[in-house]
Amino acid sequence: MTSKEERTVIVEIRNGKGIVTVNRPKALNAITWEAFANLQSAVDELISDDSVRVIILTGAGEKAFISGGDIGEEAQMDGLTSYHWSLTGHKMCAMFEASPKPIIAAVNGYCLGGGFELMLACDFCICSDNAMFGAPESKLGVTCGFGGNIRLPRIVGKTIAKELLMTGRMFDANEAYRLNLVNRVTSQENLMNEVDLFCESLLDKSSNVLDFIKKAVDYGVEADLRSAVHLDAALFGVISATKDKQEGMNAFLEKRTPKFIDK
Repeated sequence: MTSKEERTVIVEIRNGKGIVTVNRPKALNAITWEAFANLQSAVDELISDDSVRVIILTGAGEKAFISGGDIGEEAQMDGLTSYHWSLTGHKMCAMFEASPKPIIAAVNGYCLGGGFELMLACDFCICSDNAMFGAPESKLGVTCGFGGNIRLPRIVGKTIAKELLMTGRMFDANEAYRLNLVNRVTSQENLMNEVDLFCESLLDKSSNVLDFIKKAVDYGVEADLRSAVHLDAALFGVISATKDKQEGMNAFLEKRTPKFIDK
């Protein structure tokens, strides 16, 4: 049996939180084919686990979240293999975005290349003050393969995205916060405590409400206004038929804390 230290991906479940850790600290948590398969399987299982309400993605050690793809592997890929590698990354990012459960990237250290692209697909990002972000693919003679060219400009705008993607420069946590790429910046030693505090503001909500908000925002920003309005109204109608809606409003009127049952 593979020991915990030897696993490329470690999964823990604690108090409604599913924590997925990429575990290749000596390689700065660079992603290999094996790690990718294990990561996808881990997230898929947590999405299906009713005891898990929030998913946290992080990297082992103090130096890196995910430093990108393993260059030793990528350098050996031919065109067709690279195409399938890219599709694998796109599939992973699509899984993050389609997840009905919030996914939080807890970033400590290097968040580069494919790791940066996976972070962009998460719902939230909380990082330590030693975090460094970037898409250095242009320096390696390639482009982003997991959707960074698509998601980054939707967050920071075309001009800034082109600068970051074309120059491949790294930037720190403060700049990431200024560019709206992260929600919180904290000290390295306090990172997971800050993530836990952030989770507390999600765990006491109805999971259906969080799912519907995610859908309304993600689809709404990409749809035309009329379509987004109709989707928003439909989601509001459906959520208003739930027991949690009645519980939330009754609790407000009765001046007590609501007890949601996700129904």
